[in-house]
Amino acid sequence: MPSNRPKVYIDGHVGTTGLRIRDWLRGRDDLEVLDLPEASRKEPAARRARVDEADVAVLCLPDDAAREAAAWAAASRTRVVDASTAHRVTEGWAYGLPELGPGRRALIGGAERVSNPGCYPSGFVLLVRPLIDAGLLPPDAPLPVHALSGYSGGGRALIERWESPGNGLAGLPFEAPYALERIHKHLPEMTRYAGLVRDPQFLPAVGPFRCGMRVQVPLPAGVLAGDGARVHETLADRYADEPFVRVAPRPGSGSAVDEWTLDPRACNDTNRIDLHVFPHPSGHVLLAAILDNLGKGASGAAIQNLNLMLGLDERAGLPR
Repeated sequence: MPSNRPKVYIDGHVGTTGLRIRDWLRGRDDLEVLDLPEASRKEPAARRARVDEADVAVLCLPDDAAREAAAWAAASRTRVVDASTAHRVTEGWAYGLPELGPGRRALIGGAERVSNPGCYPSGFVLLVRPLIDAGLLPPDAPLPVHALSGYSGGGRALIERWESPGNGLAGLPFEAPYALERIHKHLPEMTRYAGLVRDPQFLPAVGPFRCGMRVQVPLPAGVLAGDGARVHETLADRYADEPFVRVAPRPGSGSAVDEWTLDPRACNDTNRIDLHVFPHPSGHVLLAAILDNLGKGASGAAIQNLNLMLGLDERAGLPR
């Protein structure tokens, strides 16, 4: 008997992002997930047929393959959520960060093509954009960003590198910076959607844990038009009604800061992002975001966008 439930096809379902999406969609009775036999999952003709059949295709692919699959979808009028970096600043694509501002959910819900945000940019944009909108930071502020991710953020190749006993990385007692010599692919979306006119100085690193992420943004007193209390109030007001964004109490207001306060794994296995504001007596302020790089940073965000596109409860299937 034909199903009238919306059909979803995950192209690239065996990768880290696709696997988490499949796991969190499992058991849902408000949509139908289309499959491909293992022997056919890499065949272009079979993949294209599934894209044509779907109401929404979720692309968990390398950038070039995502561009190809997006073209198939456009030809068949299948809607798309693209989890790659291929279309995040492309005209005609809705940037899929529902908490970005007023009207964003309606834009995503009515879009044919939605680009899933990156993990690092999600933390950075949600911390910085409200402060620029409120006039607390100028758009040309020279911002450094120090970010730490679990090694699953690099996909299968990085997972194998970090989990290989011969490499000795599993017990590494420090984080490992990377991309110090190149312009990181996340910078265009970080700059655009934070509302900046210049790129931040982005310093990403990988740590000896599989999942989890911490994004830290130091705000020098000289660039802030306000104090830590005003910064915290601005973020708390902006996200007061958001189901997946939690602004932690300011230090000194009943919460203690210890070794576990900024554990990058604190939001693992959820679609939640925790935002922290740490004022300093000097007037400087440290912002920090904690999220699961495969939750709110990838798979959870894709499901959140998928729910909005299909007119379903945005929270459906997403742990908090």
